[in-house]
Amino acid sequence: MNTAEFRERMKKKTYIEVGSEMHLHMHESAQRARKITAAINGEYRTPEEIRELFSELIGKKVDDGFSLFPPFSADYGQNITVGKNVFINSGCCFQDQGGIEIGDYALIGQQVVIATLNHDQIPEKRGNMFPAPVKIGKRVWIGAHATVLAGVAIGDNAIVAAGAVVTKDVPANAIVAGVPAKIIKTVKENP
Repeated sequence: MNTAEFRERMKKKTYIEVGSEMHLHMHESAQRARKITAAINGEYRTPEEIRELFSELIGKKVDDGFSLFPPFSADYGQNITVGKNVFINSGCCFQDQGGIEIGDYALIGQQVVIATLNHDQIPEKRGNMFPAPVKIGKRVWIGAHATVLAGVAIGDNAIVAAGAVVTKDVPANAIVAGVPAKIIKTVKENP
C-alpha cells in the first residue's frame, strides 16, 4: 500500500484492523515520521530548516509564513495539510493518520494533541481503529494543553481554551472551554 491509497481509505473512514495492510503501512510510515521529527527536534534548527523538514514530513511545501517551535511529534506525517502563516508551538503531538487540515493563520498552542483515530470499544477488537479527520478553520486559536479528538471540525475564528477537550464540532466564532469543551462565549470582531 502506498501513501495515496492509504489517504484515500482514510477519506472513506475505512476501519483499520490490527495486522491489516493499512495497519502495517501506518507502522512503516511511523518510522519515516520519527526519523524526520528526530531531525526537527534533535538540535537547533533555523526557521528555514524547520520549514524544509516539516515540508518533507507532510509531503507538501509549506509557505514562508509557517512557523514551528520544536519539539513536535507526528505519528504518520503524510496526512497533514497546513494553510498560510500557521504557527505550531512546542510540544504538540499530531496523530494524523485520519487527516489533519489546518487553515490559514491558525495558532496551535503548546502541547496540543490532535487525534484522528479511535480504538474499537469491543475488548477483543481493541487494537482495531476508526479514523476520522480533524479540520481546523482559518484564524483558529487552540490554547495550550488542549486536546482535539477524531472527527471534529473547528470553525473559522474560533478559540479553544487552554486545557479543553474538544469532542464535537465547534462553530465559527465560538469560544469553547472545559472537559468536554462547551461554548462559553462568542468572538467579537472589535472587543
